[in-house]
Amino acid sequence: MAGETPSKKRRFRRQKPSEASNETYPGGTGPEEGSTPSDAYSSALLPYGAGEGERGTSASLEALPRDPADRPDGSARPGRLASMRHGVRRTGESAKAAVGYVADRIIENAPRVPVRDLATLRAQFPGLSTEQLADKLVAGASNATATVGAGVGAAAMLPVPPAMPAELAAEITGVAAIELKLIAELHEVYGLRPPGNLKERSTAYLAAWSDERGVDVTKPSTYKNAAVSGGLKRELRQQIMKRMIRNLPNLIPFMVGAAVGAVMNRRDTRHLADRVRKDLRTRQVPWDALPSLPPLEQPAQPLAHLDKPHELEG
Repeated sequence: MAGETPSKKRRFRRQKPSEASNETYPGGTGPEEGSTPSDAYSSALLPYGAGEGERGTSASLEALPRDPADRPDGSARPGRLASMRHGVRRTGESAKAAVGYVADRIIENAPRVPVRDLATLRAQFPGLSTEQLADKLVAGASNATATVGAGVGAAAMLPVPPAMPAELAAEITGVAAIELKLIAELHEVYGLRPPGNLKERSTAYLAAWSDERGVDVTKPSTYKNAAVSGGLKRELRQQIMKRMIRNLPNLIPFMVGAAVGAVMNRRDTRHLADRVRKDLRTRQVPWDALPSLPPLEQPAQPLAHLDKPHELEG
């Protein structure tokens, strides 16, 4: 009631073990038979639920199995670190599968790339020397790859993460077809047509694209053995992985990726052409010293976007 002095709290004195052992509890219960007073006193200080052989939370945590496979019930509950490892592993497997898919598409499209022989090129661009004709081819291929990069960048104007891998794969496949056509026609211009049929020449151009160098026509085993042993596909995957990493800025939204993709693709194509031309110049055969070569075998189903010469507009 108001005005009264609050009662003081009663303080209980902690009993000693000797007193606790002699105390009689209501109902006649007392210390467990066979236990010493010290055991009874120490057990009273343990947390609730801690029995014999346990000493609190730390002991309980130590008793838990570290590996989810070692749990008594066999349930696997991976922690945060295990989830991160699983995610990284799945990402790596997805990237490897994507690179393999792009490599298979490039190998499949290589025999379908239409290539103009030297007679056709000289008829389309009369009066040009070897270097001038090579410059014309490089300029046309660079403009074509820049158009592909700008188109993919424009498609990524609004970011759609699930579609980004498909956009990268489409860009690399299209650029690779244009650059394969460029490499094949540069070999024609410098008088270094690889021997063999359409499939064998396509394999040689694939090896030149992955290595970024010209084909050594005096050593056909350098690219034929690579195709048989699987080394060509391994080199293609490495080249595709480098291209995918370099082309990631092309996916920047709001038309920024379009400009970046055009500039980067033009630069990469020119860099590839410079390396191939530097290698071909060391083994160049003048036009007047070339033997009469038969017309090139054309694919039965050529790629639609490569049937028109890009240089006529430049």
